[in-house]
Amino acid sequence: MVRSPLGQRLASLLGGAILAVALALPAGPAAAKAPPASQAVVPTPKPSVEAAASNDEDSADDGESASEAADPASAGTPAPAADAPAAEEPRYTMASIVVDFATGKVLSQKDATQHRYPASTTKLMTAYLALKALGENRVALDSPVIVTRTAASQAPSKMGYPPGSVIRLDNALKMMLVKSANDIAVAIGQSLAGGSEEGFVAMMNAEARRLGMHDTHFINPNGLPGDGQYSSARDLALLAIHIRREFPAFTGYFDIEAISNGRSLMRNGNKLLGRFDGANGMKTGYICASGFNLVSSATRNGRTLVAVVLGANGTIERERLSAAILEAGFETDPAIKTQTIEDLPSTPSQVVDLSDYICSREGRTARANDRLEERNRDQFYGSPYLTEMKRPPVTVKVGLGGAAGNDVVAAGISVIENYGIPIPTPRPTPEPPVASAAAEEDTPQPGTDAAPAEESELPGSGARQPDKTPAAVNAYSGGQESRLRFPLGVQSPMAIRGPRLDIGAHRDLRPTAFGNQRDAPDQGAD
Repeated sequence: MVRSPLGQRLASLLGGAILAVALALPAGPAAAKAPPASQAVVPTPKPSVEAAASNDEDSADDGESASEAADPASAGTPAPAADAPAAEEPRYTMASIVVDFATGKVLSQKDATQHRYPASTTKLMTAYLALKALGENRVALDSPVIVTRTAASQAPSKMGYPPGSVIRLDNALKMMLVKSANDIAVAIGQSLAGGSEEGFVAMMNAEARRLGMHDTHFINPNGLPGDGQYSSARDLALLAIHIRREFPAFTGYFDIEAISNGRSLMRNGNKLLGRFDGANGMKTGYICASGFNLVSSATRNGRTLVAVVLGANGTIERERLSAAILEAGFETDPAIKTQTIEDLPSTPSQVVDLSDYICSREGRTARANDRLEERNRDQFYGSPYLTEMKRPPVTVKVGLGGAAGNDVVAAGISVIENYGIPIPTPRPTPEPPVASAAAEEDTPQPGTDAAPAEESELPGSGARQPDKTPAAVNAYSGGQESRLRFPLGVQSPMAIRGPRLDIGAHRDLRPTAFGNQRDAPDQGAD
């Protein structure tokens, strides 16, 4: 078709106007939400914008965004549009860190120095002090750990042994680290501190200061909730590194999958064991104020990483995030990192308390829904880095007894008999006063005109008996000439100890050896 010059000019102007309008229009919702193709999506819960903030100074060195360098869980979360409404305040936040064991390099971290409740990850310090005592030969693996009344009174989780139970130290460590037994943690602490829980807590805090755990303070050996007990992801990772570095021969205590006391099987709460490639430790923890915590470690091809996640809402979320940051850590070259765990500055702050969400109806419902969704997931806990363990867990037997003896308990016993109950000692029989017979006869008693009575002792009673007062001769006296005479009535010993006097008259109340009793009827005859 042939157009005139004027028509071609109008068509050109109309096309330009349409193009200008199209360029001026904002992008559609789909375009705004689509993440860049270069971002790798990690299948873990996405933290809020506030939770993704990072102080990782190494992020600029390798070209990563600050949030991705701080926590791989935030990868794949697009930045909000400038005109987007403010994000809702998060109900809970998580803190995390991954450290290369050999170099101490921080591979990723998020709020790693924020004060948190450690819960049962506190037991890592209790274990550290026990292993230190073993290394210094102050105790042995068969040293007795006694469950005191204080230990037995601890809240669950616990083994539930009665006070006075005796356990070998090596078995006690297994119970504490696998079952997370609060009673055994206190028993271990008291055994190491001469019976004093307060003394052991002082040892814990002194050791924390020596190790450089600047954001940590303990108030008990087991992590049960209380004011003044706090730690941080950075400090717990540092403690885990010292345990593995100083006591390599004992790292097997931290990857036991289950223990059995012969009656029940107790599985380790760390679900990375047997499910994440190379997982070999270390300790879980949970109270309402802390959320679900996990200090974990894994080794692949001779390289070990330590990771900490604090404040998750449930074990599924906790293990899923731990697996994600560990996997990302193995894919990170520590040579490109410059910050070590000791370089992270201490940041004193109020302890983060998650009770209002973790133990609320909303938090419990979210965990329940997560467990329901797990039934339909193709991947264990919704993570490509975890596999379902279809074999029985490797189980270690534990129990009471078998410990060596000491100045408190004999060797080999399981329970101290009458533990805590003082053994009664008989009172010595008082000696009767010795007085001169002549003085008693010549000296009248104060306040009476009667002459002093002659005294004699009832054999075996230790009591003084009058001799010349009115008395009755009974069957036990042996006759009128007997020297043993008793007062009448209830004062007589026979009023309590002797036979009843209201039985039939045909009964002969005399003792068997007294006189001729051939005509007396048999006692108890029909």
